[in-house]
Amino acid sequence: MKFFTYILCSLKTGKYYVGHSQDLDLRIVKHNAGEVKSTRSGRPWKIVYFEVFETRSESFKREKEIKNKKSRKYITALINKRE
Repeated sequence: MKFFTYILCSLKTGKYYVGHSQDLDLRIVKHNAGEVKSTRSGRPWKIVYFEVFETRSESFKREKEIKNKKSRKYITALINKRE
């Protein structure tokens, strides 16, 4: 089983959202359907970055690492590194 840490970009506001999930495809559907309160106002969302992990705890830890940076520059650098 795989777990994901992901970054979404709001096509409406340009803001980023960082999260983790076991089912990345289903999670983006839920974000765009308005089922996630914290992302409802930024719809639609696009996945711009993700990392794969073997355990939920690893993916959660990575999510926290990214969030703790509190830096749009850091997130942009991650995304650009992948492209």
